[in-house]
Amino acid sequence: MRYCHMASPIGRLLVAGDDAGLRYIGFPTGKRPLQAGSTWKEDENALDEAIRQLRAYFEGTLKAFSLTLAPHGTPFQLRVLTALQQIPYGKTISYGEVARRIGKPKASRAVGAANARNPLPIVIPCHRVIGSDGSLTGFGGGLDVKKALLALEMRYR
Repeated sequence: MRYCHMASPIGRLLVAGDDAGLRYIGFPTGKRPLQAGSTWKEDENALDEAIRQLRAYFEGTLKAFSLTLAPHGTPFQLRVLTALQQIPYGKTISYGEVARRIGKPKASRAVGAANARNPLPIVIPCHRVIGSDGSLTGFGGGLDVKKALLALEMRYR
């Protein structure tokens, strides 16, 4: 696993990947801040394309990522991650809607749990999922980061 850090408007991000693709994006804040593993190698050049696209996203010039992704998770979690990638830039949907889209209409809580374990936030846009009443609910980087990401997308939509 190779990793680097990237300055962003929401704080210093840890970006990590290997030959299979991009595996992690970690926030500096939140319940479970990502830290480099003991066997990971810091390599500022290995993730150039991911960094370029993330910078373009934060500048408002990139609306859809085009990266090779290699997220890990259970088959259910991976289905949720695939569904999240279909949420358009600047739009939000509820956990219940994600559950319906994956054919599990009663699994909104399980969708929320899978959302919380998203190893590639921003690129797999879990910040676009909100409560059924329109409220912002939990986010790995904290609700302030979720608000900032949604505000950024609304500004450049």
